[in-house]
Amino acid sequence: MSQNSTTARVSVIVPVLNEAQRLQSFLEHLQLFRRQGAEVIVCDGGSTDGTPGIARSGADRVLDAQKGRAVQMNTAARAASGDVLLFLHADTSLPRDALERIEGSLNSGYGWGRFDVRLSGQGLLFRLIETLMNLRSRWTGIATGDQALFVTRELFRSKGGFPEIPLMEDIEMSSRLKRYGSPACLRSRVRVSGRRWEKQGVLRTVLLMWALRASYALGVDPARLARWYR
Repeated sequence: MSQNSTTARVSVIVPVLNEAQRLQSFLEHLQLFRRQGAEVIVCDGGSTDGTPGIARSGADRVLDAQKGRAVQMNTAARAASGDVLLFLHADTSLPRDALERIEGSLNSGYGWGRFDVRLSGQGLLFRLIETLMNLRSRWTGIATGDQALFVTRELFRSKGGFPEIPLMEDIEMSSRLKRYGSPACLRSRVRVSGRRWEKQGVLRTVLLMWALRASYALGVDPARLARWYR
């Protein structure tokens, strides 16, 4: 490893489906972390737009799996060689000090954690939303997929990996990990695309997210929630 590399090797796991339009620039961003010793694994869920071919130009491994974010992440986790698994969406960019921050949290005794979020959208409403997201996560100890959840491979395996449900796999995984201990809530921010909010409307998206989480907490089938989400 280089002088700036972390002691624990990190495997960056990226589930994708038809991300050809943004994937090249995303993988270019990850080269910094590969130079620091991280492994990048892309797991495709059946893309029809050439995503796997693009992924091979910038990832250490490109895998295929059944469609479903949880299934894809579990498939990549089984193939990963890193001591730490970092689950990252293809519309999310890591801060430059991400590996250093993860190493620091491990040295402080944490087994898992997540980053604060910065949304790419402009305006005070986006700043409010991201602030509330970060505060909610600190209060509840729950990390969502947008927050670049990381966990030691040993702990991840001991919890059985992500539950292979159509939606809310990140919420359920966080609940399982909380039984081990509180997450490291890193103040370094990942930058998340605001495309979902911009496309569907900011307030409408926020209300939908609240409704989905409340429904899940009340026991609504994740398959039904996934249909609402789409």
